[in-house]
Amino acid sequence: MDTSFQRDQLDNQILEALMQDARTPFAELAKRFNVSAGTIHVRVEKMKQAGIIIGAQITVNPKALGYDVCCFIGINLKSAGDYPAAISKLNALEEVVEAYYTTGNYSIFVKVMCQSIEALQHVLINRIQSIDEIQSTETLISLQNPIVRAVKP
Repeated sequence: MDTSFQRDQLDNQILEALMQDARTPFAELAKRFNVSAGTIHVRVEKMKQAGIIIGAQITVNPKALGYDVCCFIGINLKSAGDYPAAISKLNALEEVVEAYYTTGNYSIFVKVMCQSIEALQHVLINRIQSIDEIQSTETLISLQNPIVRAVKP
C-alpha cells in the first residue's frame, strides 16, 4: 500500500463517479473529465495501490431478500481479553453483518439483520447471549434508515 499518494481534483472526481456507479466504463469517465481512458486507468490503479479503492460492490436491498428486522446490539464482554474470541464467534454468525470495537458503554457494537422478530429472538438468546465471553447485551431495533451515504473523497 502506497501511503505517499496524494489525491488531486481529478482523482476525487473519478472516486465520486465510481462510488455512484462502479461499473462506469473508463472511456465514459474519460469523456466526462476530458482526459484519456488511459489516464483514468492509471489513476484508478494508483488509488488501488494506495489502498483508497479496495474493491467494487453491488448493493443489495435487504428487505427485498426478506430481511425485515435490522437491529444494533451493544455488547459488554466479561473482560477486555475476551475480545478476540468474542469477535471470532460473532463473525461465524451470518446474521451479524457489521461489528465495531468501541469506547463508551459497550466493548463491541454489532449490526444484525434478521427476517423476523422471532428470528432475532432466536439469534439473541441461542447464538449471541450464549457466547461465553459476553457478559451482557442491549438491543436497539432500527425503525428506519433515512440516511445512507459513503464518505466524500
